[in-house]
Amino acid sequence: MTIENIIEEKNLKLTVARRELLGILHAHNRPLCFEDIKEKINMDKATFYRNISKFEEEAIVNSFESNDKKRYYEMQEFPHAHFICNTCNAIECLKNIEPINLEGYIITDIIFKGICKGCKHEEE
Repeated sequence: MTIENIIEEKNLKLTVARRELLGILHAHNRPLCFEDIKEKINMDKATFYRNISKFEEEAIVNSFESNDKKRYYEMQEFPHAHFICNTCNAIECLKNIEPINLEGYIITDIIFKGICKGCKHEEE
């Protein structure tokens, strides 16, 4: 689905800022924080957060906070878990984890924390 289709499906106005922001998130296969995105786009902080908030409200974008206290964003294409390394703060998408179902609950995020393969290897 194209960015234009996503925006149209949610009945949002397609602005240059929205197209660029979603284009960046769509092009990366990992979550990005504001600092990652601001290097790729000419957009002030207020415009970024106003648009990202609207995208979250419309279930276009998903976000979570990492160990480094930064908020990370990604396209909400399909639910998946994340692994956050306690040593280097690397974030990895875990798309091969079976969905967890808890009767009577709606699960929105699954985040595993520990030591990544790279940091574990360095310790050995």
